[in-house]
Amino acid sequence: MLDALHARAITASQATPPAAAPDGACYRVTSPASGAWVGKEGAIAIRINGGWHFVMPSEGLALFDRTIGRSVVFRNQWQVAPAPALAAGGTVVDVQARAAINAVIEALRNAGLLGTP
Repeated sequence: MLDALHARAITASQATPPAAAPDGACYRVTSPASGAWVGKEGAIAIRINGGWHFVMPSEGLALFDRTIGRSVVFRNQWQVAPAPALAAGGTVVDVQARAAINAVIEALRNAGLLGTP
């Protein structure tokens, strides 16, 4: 189980167990869970020896969701960083400031810390 979580990444966040998952595959169980995952909403499901084992998250746990390409963090519940709007508008046009802000936002998106609109 430790080996499966060592990468701090999950295959996907979903409510239904996949039809076929290799041993070591990890998923974040969303609501409403079904099948073998009923009652395990919020947990991390790990495939071990053909069965599912569950780990409940602790405060501050951060995992990378490979399907959406960004991080999810547990803070009383799972949270995904919202997608911020790019700088635009205003009464004074400051091209350099907007370019710098947009570069920071893009870097955070590329790191998987922010979503895309």
